[in-house]
Amino acid sequence: MEGFAVSHERNLECLVRAVQELSLARDLDRIAEIVRSAARELVNADGATFVLRDDDRCFYKDEDAISPLWKGLRFPIESCISGWAMINCEPVVVEDIYRDPRIPHDAYRPTFVKSLVMVPIRRLSPVGAIGTYWADQRRAGEREVALLQALADSTSVAMENVQLYRELEQRVEDRTRDLVTANRLLYDEACERERVEQGALRLEMTDELSGLNNRIGFLRQAESALQDARRRGDSRLLLLHLVLEGLDGLDGEARVMAVARFLRERFGQGECLARLGGGVFLVLTRGEPESVTRRLRAALDSANAGARRPLALRIGHLGCGVDDDPQRLMRQAEDAALAGD
Repeated sequence: MEGFAVSHERNLECLVRAVQELSLARDLDRIAEIVRSAARELVNADGATFVLRDDDRCFYKDEDAISPLWKGLRFPIESCISGWAMINCEPVVVEDIYRDPRIPHDAYRPTFVKSLVMVPIRRLSPVGAIGTYWADQRRAGEREVALLQALADSTSVAMENVQLYRELEQRVEDRTRDLVTANRLLYDEACERERVEQGALRLEMTDELSGLNNRIGFLRQAESALQDARRRGDSRLLLLHLVLEGLDGLDGEARVMAVARFLRERFGQGECLARLGGGVFLVLTRGEPESVTRRLRAALDSANAGARRPLALRIGHLGCGVDDDPQRLMRQAEDAALAGD
């Protein structure tokens, strides 16, 4: 009686351990590994199989046995003892496999099996079965069958959990993919919107004929240049005003564009170039007035050398400070240019 109690306690410990491991399983391979070992240990069997229902066939997914059984093979559900347990939703105990007509004897002859127990995984609409086998003829008792069925019931829960876990993972993957796609679309839309807005802003700030800043563009770029100069402590700011003379004529637009090209070639990208309209241009730059205007006139003379229609530019300048208002500077420069100062 004491030996029975010890054996029963060990069986319960084995079952509890298997149930705990099954609760942590995240895929079918792990479930099969747990079940095959636990089933064999629970009833001191010589072999155990983990069988799955695959439509009208029984798939022997995994096994743990003293010699090979049927791992990886499929059998018709109607001619397989695991299929019988699944179809009838109940355990089957076979003491002598060669005296039971439900056993496909040809499949068993190459094996060590003399006796077996097969229990369904899930009582209602089974999804598989657990088989245990002995090399010696014996009849499994009710307690052994109950232990195996308890293992099978826990296995069915674990399999459902794995399915739910897979579905959850798939939903997460699908949702993540949808979010990535949505974010990409939003990013593309934002980039396109920014491109359009930047294009509209450039049009708003650019003189159409010359491609230089217009009045709005000058005010914005001049404000930025003055702020940079304040941060650097730079007081050598200079505002040039230029007037293209002899603008009247059929080639007026071409001459405006020629002045724009000339100014771009002489001044860097960081300097503020603008056309206020007509033949009036502004350049916000750095340097000493006499030096800058002298170099500019020399460059103009060089550009005019050999030109069919030389550019006639009247060049003047205003001193400006880092705290000056761009609007006031522009107005003063324009007034000076038009006055011929």
